[in-house]
Amino acid sequence: MVRYVYDFAEGGRDRAGLLGGKGADLAEMVRMGLPVPAGFTVSTEACRVYATTGAPPPELDGEVSEHLARLERAAGRRLGQVDDPLLLSVRSGARLPAPGAPEAVLDVGLNDYAVLGLAGTPARERFAWDSYRRLVERFGTAVMGVEPELFGEVRHRVEDQHHVEDERLDACDLIRVVETYKDLVRERTGEDFPQDPAEQLRRAVRAAFTRWNSGPARERRRRAGVPDDLGTAVTVQTMVFGNRGADSGSGVALTRGPAPGGPGAGGASGVYLPDAQGEDVTAGVRDPLPLEELDRLAPAAYAELRAHLRRLGDHYGDVRAVEFTVERGRLWVLGVRPAGQPAGKAP
Repeated sequence: MVRYVYDFAEGGRDRAGLLGGKGADLAEMVRMGLPVPAGFTVSTEACRVYATTGAPPPELDGEVSEHLARLERAAGRRLGQVDDPLLLSVRSGARLPAPGAPEAVLDVGLNDYAVLGLAGTPARERFAWDSYRRLVERFGTAVMGVEPELFGEVRHRVEDQHHVEDERLDACDLIRVVETYKDLVRERTGEDFPQDPAEQLRRAVRAAFTRWNSGPARERRRRAGVPDDLGTAVTVQTMVFGNRGADSGSGVALTRGPAPGGPGAGGASGVYLPDAQGEDVTAGVRDPLPLEELDRLAPAAYAELRAHLRRLGDHYGDVRAVEFTVERGRLWVLGVRPAGQPAGKAP
């Protein structure tokens, strides 16, 4: 029987044609024993079925549900539960870098009730509502087709009203942003932002296939010489959070210095942004710190990261960019790619 979904532990670099570049590299790092958040990959075969029939394989929803149930049992949390919910990221990736690749959707599983459970205490309210803000914005853009600049206009309007930058908006401001975002989604699409976490996951996966097979994406791939029949895989992964406070953060590190004798030559180099998610690093929300600052902020995580960078450099044999998050002092490795390959909008 044809299978369409694979746990990370079932793959490796040699299955990039089936799992996409991102899914294959995540599986390879799991095989190496690196601290990768648990997850699974929907294969490129499912995307090819979608391209042929206009719909995902009939078996896909059942396979995704089965693998999600395993993920929930291992985490001891359920998607959408009202206290400390399991949240997911949904990212796509073909075997080769492809222009116009679908955007990632983060924090899948949040809704009007789960956000209260994620907050838990007043100290975590800003974190929870900022996460919900990110979900509604990215889901509204990547899945529901709302123009991204409209979300930006809402956010900037609140910033101007309170004379603050985005990262300094407090929980009350972010609640206003989220509610206005949901009004915007309803106004532009004629439907409400979905509150069912299972529906969010299902639609995020299908949106990746829809975007891959869209006319504009096909035209961009044609110009770049990337064949359509590669298909895109979709990775579904447990969320980890770099925006939980001063003992958390996100960054990108190179397995070796960029040039002989240059900064970081013979060792690791990169950037780190405290109290931030990976998308903040690439978005230029704040100026990141040199990677060495992580040694001062979280020395155990820094030492562990250096060891993993050496292993990955030796394993791949060339310079790699490694995306990572530190959550409350604990290191997580989220991705690895050739150093010359640009990161997605949400690493």
